[in-house]
Amino acid sequence: MQEDVFPDTDDFGRIFRNNAVISADGITQIAAIMGYCVAGGGYLPVLCDTLLMTEGSGLYLAGPALVKAAIGQEVTDEELGGASMHASISGTIDFKEADDAACLERLRSLMSKNESAVAVDDFGATDAEGACRSVQDVYSIFTDKPGAQYDTRELIRCIVDKDSFDEYRAEYGQSIICGYAQVGGRSCGVVANQKQVSRPAEGGIQIGGVIYHDSADKAARFIMDCNQKDLPIVFLHDTTGFMVGRESEQHGIIRAGAKMVNAMSNTVTPKIVVIVGGSYGAGNYAMCGRAFDPFITLAWPGSRCAVMGANQATGTLAMIEARSRERKGEELDEETRQAILQAVHESYTEQQDIRHGAARGWVDRIIQPHETRREVASALQMAHAWPKGRGFRTGVLQT
Repeated sequence: MQEDVFPDTDDFGRIFRNNAVISADGITQIAAIMGYCVAGGGYLPVLCDTLLMTEGSGLYLAGPALVKAAIGQEVTDEELGGASMHASISGTIDFKEADDAACLERLRSLMSKNESAVAVDDFGATDAEGACRSVQDVYSIFTDKPGAQYDTRELIRCIVDKDSFDEYRAEYGQSIICGYAQVGGRSCGVVANQKQVSRPAEGGIQIGGVIYHDSADKAARFIMDCNQKDLPIVFLHDTTGFMVGRESEQHGIIRAGAKMVNAMSNTVTPKIVVIVGGSYGAGNYAMCGRAFDPFITLAWPGSRCAVMGANQATGTLAMIEARSRERKGEELDEETRQAILQAVHESYTEQQDIRHGAARGWVDRIIQPHETRREVASALQMAHAWPKGRGFRTGVLQT
């Protein structure tokens, strides 16, 4: 376990480093201990600029049981690291609060006096009924039933301001919808997976939710243009990934996908992610998955995120297991095969549930679908102070 959490560049120690560097950069950090902070977790709030703590909470490097085991000392929670001790003896905390409500009230008071934070007029006051369609219409538009389709344009109309959506290259690369819009009066770009079957001018039909070479090319060009215009980008996920097969490879799907990933990775404006349905494999990456520094990641309750769907994973991993046993001279009987299939399917079904990702910090917040417009508007407001003027450049593009 330690190899997964302790020594590497992005493991726990990196959080300590980030606390210190962020403070040096003049970014205010206020921590509120409303529970227990133990061992390494105890350093994080103390590395912040201001520290609040509620009565009944604990802050110490080792709890009473470990202290007793290590040095034989018997000590209470309060003596070891209670709020009163840290307020009056160690001098570690700045504010001792009676309970959570008082602590949150103090936080608001401190933030109201923080002149380093840029004020926003009427923050959160977005009119939720200012979209083209009612925000409640998302429930009648969206479907996650296997094989079912919906028009993502109609979903976008529930989110963006009325008559503000200017679709980019609407007739080209139709499996991704791109366009300029406003949400709550703030301008942004929108990159969304189209979940409706489309028919390009050349070639056969394109399956909804799949990223094809032409749509990846279009999205890359659009993302670059948003950077040129200093526009935040909202990514709406409902994708099974990139198209595979002979025709797709011959059209350069890897080249086009790499171009989209390159442009998205180097984006210097805020990237706001909303996972509404599936977000699978390289499709998750190209649409600004967690590894690509989104400003905020939101998700609907029934959404899913994984390297591949449970059904595909089940067949693939069962095949690998069967071939592995064959190489060892073992015969895989039907009962064993079904047991493997069931175990893999259950594991993937559990892990693709968005709650699995949220519990691990891969999603910032699970939101109700009808709250999407308000949440995106709030995210755009939060991003208002994003530094301007950073030069946008990509790596070498395979054109």
